[in-house]
Order: sequence, then C-alpha cells, then structure tokens
Amino acid sequence: QLQASGGGLVQPGASLTLSCTAQTFSTYTMGWFRQAPGKDRDFVAAISRKGGATHYADSVKGRFTISRDNGKNIMYLQMNSLKPEDTAVYYCAAKYANSSYSSSLAAGYAYWGQGTLVTVSS
Repeated sequence: QLQASGGGLVQPGASLTLSCTAQTFSTYTMGWFRQAPGKDRDFVAAISRKGGATHYADSVKGRFTISRDNGKNIMYLQMNSLKPEDTAVYYCAAKYANSSYSSSLAAGYAYWGQGTLVTVSS
C-alpha cells in the first residue's frame, strides 16, 4: 500500500517536497505521475530500485528531484521553482523491477497511492 503526502497550495517559484511511503519498498522501481483537471495522467519522474538511476519528464528536468531511502521505505519528490502548470494531483507508484515497460509508462506500474494535490497559484 502506497501513501503519498506533502501536497498543498504554494505560490509560483516556491518549493515543495512530496513523500511516498510503502510497506514493502526496496524491490520496486518507483515513480511519480501527475494528473491535472481534465487531462491524462502524465509521467513526472522515476527512480530505480537502489536509487542509482533516475528519469525525468522534460517539463520538470532541472527543477524536480526524485530520491528514495529504502531503509525507511520512503520516496521523495523535491519540487523547486514551481509553476502554475505544475498544478495537479500527484501520484506515487511502484513497478516491478523486471517489468518490460518503460518507467515513464503508467501501464507498467502495479501499485498506486491515493494522490496528493499540489496547487501553484498566486
């Protein structure tokens, strides 16, 4: 079971850190996705099982950082320089490490958290 938290209302240019906890963690590739109102769920970032490899959507590259602490069963998404277009519900997800799906495809993720709302507005 995945639990995402840390969302909120912030002004443009601000920073926010999302967290995702899970009961079992270290065997999965983990990812963050987001869904804005009326839009599809989009890939944001992914991190390999041991944290050695990361992958970002072009829209967040250089602003967001994904990380994980397998000892604490927790994953983070540090979001800097937030923009209004970052407004969305953010979901964390877990993917079997041996899945043939690309880490950027939602279809490859077996488990999903409930989502946490991030609103960027002045």
